[in-house]
Amino acid sequence: MFAPGNRAHIWLCTQPTDMRKSFDGLFALVKNQLGHNPLNGHYFVFVNRRRTQMKVLYFGNRSFHRVIDSRIIQI
Repeated sequence: MFAPGNRAHIWLCTQPTDMRKSFDGLFALVKNQLGHNPLNGHYFVFVNRRRTQMKVLYFGNRSFHRVIDSRIIQI
């Protein structure tokens, strides 16, 4: 579990994303398609077409980046 900072926004990419994309691919999506600066401390959430996988891209202190990859399980 993670908690965004008090000034961070969470952006959800509404278009399905290819989950094979690496950090560089997600970085390019944020910059070119969403029109945001990936280094601004916000969280960017991507889901696949079936909505069974999710990736979260964010930068913390000193340009530390992280991609959180998770499978979504329906109960």
